[in-house]
Amino acid sequence: MSNTPFLWHNGRIKPWADASVHVSTHALHYGSSVFEGERVYATPRGPAYFRLAEHTRRLFESAAIYEIEIGYCEDEINTACIELIRANAMRSAYVRPIVFRGAGGLGVLPKEGAPVEVAIMALDWGAYLGDAVEKGADVCVSSWHRPAPNTLPSWAKAGGNYLNSQLIGLEARRGGYDEGIALGHNGLLSEGAGENLFLVKRGKLLTPPSSAGILAGITRDSVLTLAANLGITVEERDLPREALYTADEVFMTGTAAEITPVRSVDRKVVGAGMPGPITKQLQQAFFGLFDGRTEDRWNWLSFVNAVVPNHEPVPAGDRAHGRAHEMMEASA
Repeated sequence: MSNTPFLWHNGRIKPWADASVHVSTHALHYGSSVFEGERVYATPRGPAYFRLAEHTRRLFESAAIYEIEIGYCEDEINTACIELIRANAMRSAYVRPIVFRGAGGLGVLPKEGAPVEVAIMALDWGAYLGDAVEKGADVCVSSWHRPAPNTLPSWAKAGGNYLNSQLIGLEARRGGYDEGIALGHNGLLSEGAGENLFLVKRGKLLTPPSSAGILAGITRDSVLTLAANLGITVEERDLPREALYTADEVFMTGTAAEITPVRSVDRKVVGAGMPGPITKQLQQAFFGLFDGRTEDRWNWLSFVNAVVPNHEPVPAGDRAHGRAHEMMEASA
């Protein structure tokens, strides 16, 4: 992972080093941030975002759950994402939009009128789990469980949720594994520290349901769609831990992880100890979207070099950060 020259922060593109936040920022103390992870792929038609609109929609849904007013519309965030890739002249990238409560005094409850900041970073970032995308990952079942549904909302992609993921990942790393898998509050399979989980059993694709304390991943949804298109039977249902040990294939999905095979769980070999035929078939269909082998019949690709419509600036109105931005521009 490496820095790029520019990022987008509170309405404008600026040098990477010029983006800063105060130490009293609410999100730093209380985890009040929501974010997305997005991929831009190099395609024969130039760089293209994968499912940009769906990622932005989920960003707004996550913010709504925590009553965070973003202050921009979805089209403006989409346009900013496109413009950032152009500004950095990138062919491919991992993109991180983040919305967070800014500096406005301490206290768990944010103060009325406290600012909300919005930033977008674009980074050069390869495979999340290294060469595991080709060879398969070695994973373990973690002693840490996902929170119960009425504790932290798993459907929100919120910064605070990833403290649990850190515990899962740290435990896995100490044990010499690539990644950890969490059980849900009921002791059944949930997901990885930062990925959704799929199993293959006798030609059928199995995955824990969205009620299993998982983030309903966009790559997960893409795999379900691609599998149906390929005629692979898919079943979303509760699965016990031992299903991992008896599966023919296991793989994990996510924007960063893409489609990563699992070759062992708790040092028990999965199948033949290498990516299985259905995993490979889905990988080929997924990555084929970016080199033209798979028809993009779902309009999942947003091409950076396509014409982006001009949007009028959003009126500041009563939005505190909008007024602050206008003042900053006026004094510049």
